[in-house]
Amino acid sequence: MPLRRLSEHRRGNSGGRDQSGHGQTGEQTTMSLLEYARPNDVAEAVALVSNDPDAAYLAGGTTQLDLLLKDGVIQLGKLVDITRLPLRGITVARDTLRIGALATMDELASEPIVHERAPHLRDALLTGASQQLRNMATIGGNLLQRTRCRYFRDRSVPVCNKRIPGSGCSAVNGPARMHAILGADQNCIALHASDLAVALVALDASVQIQGRDGQRVVPLTEFYLLPGKRPDVETVLGQGDMITYVDVPLPPVGTRSEYLKVRDRTSYEFALTSAAAALLIEDGIIADARLALGGVGTIPWRAMTAEEVLRGAPASIDTFRSAAAVALRDPYTVPGTAFKVELARRTIVQVLKNVSGARS
Repeated sequence: MPLRRLSEHRRGNSGGRDQSGHGQTGEQTTMSLLEYARPNDVAEAVALVSNDPDAAYLAGGTTQLDLLLKDGVIQLGKLVDITRLPLRGITVARDTLRIGALATMDELASEPIVHERAPHLRDALLTGASQQLRNMATIGGNLLQRTRCRYFRDRSVPVCNKRIPGSGCSAVNGPARMHAILGADQNCIALHASDLAVALVALDASVQIQGRDGQRVVPLTEFYLLPGKRPDVETVLGQGDMITYVDVPLPPVGTRSEYLKVRDRTSYEFALTSAAAALLIEDGIIADARLALGGVGTIPWRAMTAEEVLRGAPASIDTFRSAAAVALRDPYTVPGTAFKVELARRTIVQVLKNVSGARS
């Protein structure tokens, strides 16, 4: 399909492309044209983006357009609109929920099977965005949302390893209340903001990816990359790779789950700490446990060591406290984030208490 101009937007003269497909910005800007394409199928969309390092997909656009046209944080030459591709359905087969990447947050939250078998997933969707955003934001787009780190989103800040690789991390020495304590180090403490990703990580969800070399499936626990020395590279996606479906194994019947989000206000707000917990309890003993944390990790954080503590143990407050202590072992804190260690521990204990009904 022919390309056409969408609008003019600012591009940095000192920019270039980094390995994640996002541009680097400088202080000087010029005006350039932003091309727009609407492909007819997935193969055409993948070809358009794979063959152009300045291209990216456009779905709900609730974050992408802000970063591109409003904040000027990412630099693109072409948007490939995939909103009309047939990737919207939500189905269940063999106890696996398959979600089209273009299904909206509101559509998934409205599915009866989600309420019945994975209520913590519904909790995460409803607390993760306002009604207006849930009507627009897609599941695939939510999983790929960029950090809300103020230093990443403010182009006047010259030091940010996510935006300008090798420049440093301003958050380490600056105000950092909404930043990460797990998976963080001196190179980056930017927080992963998705509530949905935390809920899905707890369920061993996987994503189907279509790329120039064909299809592949990646567990969500392996999809996100720790910052390390390249905080700008956030996922395993290459140029042109597209999430097409998310597969979610539903927990066994009888499993109880909840997503608990601690935030500064009850209306739409990002998490200070959060926890997604799913427990299967038999005769007072935890037969299976799933636990993932939000508001504390540079990626959606699966607390596997805490799960090991929980499995086979009594569903008691003492067990939950032990699991919480293990989950928050060896955090990386700065003065602004030190409070999160204890807050996250209490969040874990509370969500496990809620799910299990334990009183002592």
